Amino acid sequence: MDQRLEQLKIWLTQIISEPITKLEVASADASFRRYFRVFTNTQTLIAMDAPPEKENSTLFIDTAKSLKSFGVNTPNIFAYDIELGFVLLEDFGDTTLLENIKFKPDCLYSNAIEQLVTLQSASLQQTPGTWHPSPYDAQKLVAEMSLFREWFLERHLALSIDETSASVWLTTQNLLASNCLQQPQVWVHRDFHSRNLMVPELSSKPLGVIDFQDCVIGPIAYDLASIFKDCYIEWPRSQQHIWLEQYRLTALQKLDIEPFSLEQLIRWVDFAGLQRHLKVLGIFCRLNYRDGKQHYLNDLPLVAKYVIEVLTVYPELEPFKIHFEKFINKAL
Repeated sequence: MDQRLEQLKIWLTQIISEPITKLEVASADASFRRYFRVFTNTQTLIAMDAPPEKENSTLFIDTAKSLKSFGVNTPNIFAYDIELGFVLLEDFGDTTLLENIKFKPDCLYSNAIEQLVTLQSASLQQTPGTWHPSPYDAQKLVAEMSLFREWFLERHLALSIDETSASVWLTTQNLLASNCLQQPQVWVHRDFHSRNLMVPELSSKPLGVIDFQDCVIGPIAYDLASIFKDCYIEWPRSQQHIWLEQYRLTALQKLDIEPFSLEQLIRWVDFAGLQRHLKVLGIFCRLNYRDGKQHYLNDLPLVAKYVIEVLTVYPELEPFKIHFEKFINKAL
């Protein structure tokens, strides 16, 4: 018997004033959270099951409320029990950006850019005493990249790198972390991609933003790398740059930051993207070996392709390319 599901059913009957006609799985993400769609005669809702020993529901709730107060379209929260790890949310439907993007990419990415700039502007609107995310500092950035060595190289490929390669890896980690810290610092969703943006029934409405609980204050280009170098759908580099220019013009108009060129933005996105994709190579392997989520291995080739592509562009990445490209190619 699924004891947590039975607990959730009891909790829902206590907080929803009308009879529940059906309860079905809505989705499960890369964490330990599960989502169920709750049906009544008049509405549908989403119930989140977040085991308290595994997930921080307080952080989820605080982030959702804070982002919504700044204009980001996060789901409304109707009820929660922190001790049980249950949250009742607004239902954004089940159509993700990924499922719709090929039909009208320019329209949907314009919508995504608007939501992203709104999210980033939160860092400029805070007042003393309000909740705000923790910094995406060098320690966190480097720790994330260590997943590449631990889970991709050592576990997935069964490799043990030599002392020279280890030194190059350390230098590369510091280079990427330094670049991220030198960028303008804004609120960062951290998983702002096509599976975490929900398409509304009415095209005039903003995209729904989910899976935001790992929000931090970090590099302005990080979420841009997430959405335009998406791990689940690929666009030509030239098309990415067209959308980046659209973002740049919007950001310079709406964010109080120093002007920057498209060339500078492309470099920021490439370096933040490399940090992210090295981490993701490790995460996808960890999801397979530790958590039994084998389907994530199917997404390794595109992530590896993004890594290889950037290594050919920047001379300062040549040492890493020499020592590690042959290993990353194994994921293609």
